[in-house]
Amino acid sequence: MNIYSDFSHSALKYLKDTEVNINNLLIMTRDFNIRDWLWDLSFLYHASISNDLFILADSFNLDLSLPTNPVSTKYSDTIGKSNSVIDLTFLCSGLNELNNNSIHLNWHLISDHMPLTITITIEEKFIQSSKLSLPKKIKEEEAFVTEVVNIFKFLDTLILSNQESLEQVVNLLALRIDQAWNTNARKMSYASPPV
Repeated sequence: MNIYSDFSHSALKYLKDTEVNINNLLIMTRDFNIRDWLWDLSFLYHASISNDLFILADSFNLDLSLPTNPVSTKYSDTIGKSNSVIDLTFLCSGLNELNNNSIHLNWHLISDHMPLTITITIEEKFIQSSKLSLPKKIKEEEAFVTEVVNIFKFLDTLILSNQESLEQVVNLLALRIDQAWNTNARKMSYASPPV
């Protein structure tokens, strides 16, 4: 979830006060406009709004992730205004393989905010699984086709007088074709391509 919360902390207050139902949130990041000594060593104070931010993050099962290179995320061109850390990243609790966010000082182009990134490692894995299959030109294929033809051949359509009887016949047809498949298909093992 990408968040911009203005200096009045409108987005943060809205998310905290509204029951937002977001399942399986892995990351919450960007400009929270909160200075706090907890993540900015050049700042001497604790902001009470930070407590609301942590309550919100906790409601999504997220933890503050400190960057691998702790530098300012917003740079000021105004004399008398200092650089600050107001762009943050919160990651799903317990996912240590994601806990490697970085601040990229050279990628900001004309923005005064530095881009934040997370590296997600993708490992090659082969997953062994099996499925029912019916290879062509084997006796089981011929038996399956014969059974399905007979199912249709002996299907009683004289009882079709209303929607309920039609649904019963269709359900019976599906059941018998499924039984014919399970009787004749073979279990085939295969390894999926790497993911």
